[in-house]
Amino acid sequence: MRPLSLWPVVVIILLGVLIAREPRLQRVDDVLLYWFMANAVSELQPAAVTLVEVGRDDSPTTSERKPAPKGAAAQRSFSPLELALFLQAALDFQPAVIGFEPILIWRERDKDQEQLFTDQAMRVPKLLVAMELGGKGPRDLKVDDIPTLPQVTGERGHLAEFTGVSHRPGDDIRLISTPGFINLPNDRSDRIRVPMLLEYRGEIVPSFPLQAIMLWLRATPADIRIELGSHILLPNGWRIPLHRDGTTKVNPAAARSVRRLTLNQLLLAAQERSSHSPPTMDLTSLKGQIILLRLADDPLQPPNIFSTAIATVQSNAYLRAVPWFYDWLIILLAAAAAPWLERISKSTSLLVALALSAGYGLLALSLLESNRIWLPTFLPLALLWTLILVRLFVSPAPLASRQ
Repeated sequence: MRPLSLWPVVVIILLGVLIAREPRLQRVDDVLLYWFMANAVSELQPAAVTLVEVGRDDSPTTSERKPAPKGAAAQRSFSPLELALFLQAALDFQPAVIGFEPILIWRERDKDQEQLFTDQAMRVPKLLVAMELGGKGPRDLKVDDIPTLPQVTGERGHLAEFTGVSHRPGDDIRLISTPGFINLPNDRSDRIRVPMLLEYRGEIVPSFPLQAIMLWLRATPADIRIELGSHILLPNGWRIPLHRDGTTKVNPAAARSVRRLTLNQLLLAAQERSSHSPPTMDLTSLKGQIILLRLADDPLQPPNIFSTAIATVQSNAYLRAVPWFYDWLIILLAAAAAPWLERISKSTSLLVALALSAGYGLLALSLLESNRIWLPTFLPLALLWTLILVRLFVSPAPLASRQ
């Protein structure tokens, strides 16, 4: 009998180790996870966050009509009067937190309206405004002017680091609000991964969604305990799973639990409330919630990503990972199967691979829907089809067929 070749085993082990250890290849698994979640039947209870989206019909005076360059801050010019009307309408429903995802930078011709916005902003219980970190520049802030998180353990070298502030509101707004950093580094964020922590001049600062949760829980930075690579512990006992780069995986299904309104709908509801007219929609549930304002056609970030992250935390709807040794178990199984494939025909091996791929995909989808457990998909499928390609194009025919 012809001795079995060992080189496919070596190839599979090396490829498996590369996929398991290379972050850029692991990102492929995030793409597959997003696709699986988009096709999973999973519904969550309504979250305590409402997204008010401003489209061009809602805000015809929005100044920028062309999409901003990729990587720029989400800064669109609203007039202070427009945002004062939004705050006035939102405050009628007594939210706990009101946040702005666009960076509030006034146009020169609107400076005379600034006091109108400030008067309404001072009535907000907790006001969250967007800022963007970057390199050193004239808009920088001292570390003492930014809420930092003191109780942090673990290695910090994997966090996104910044030395300055690239875009922020003026000091008049900053002094009556709390900053939320909207940075989404390309290598640390995508449709299901959102930064929770960033590093600013050696200190750890909360990102926009984490700061929103802290304000909603009335938690101070000293109340937050962080173990990098493990979790963020909130004062009410909630744990946010945390990767070593300061990101967490959000549940795409949580986006469907976020209430979405247009600005016109909110203004109409506030008008009906003040005039005691029959409401066209019931917005009493906004009391005690987080209300976020964002641009519906903002091309600079994935749609609904911050509110989805907040809803994931509020619903405790995290996707649970399998144990750390699962990847290595898959690698060993694939390596053990490599010599066995030489004993079967090429057509049989192809049919087996198709059946295993379909079965594994159905199993992964079933676990997602039932228990929110995610089976890594890219690694086993990559190893499986590498084996099949080797069998089809490199390995000789099985001994039985040649006899």
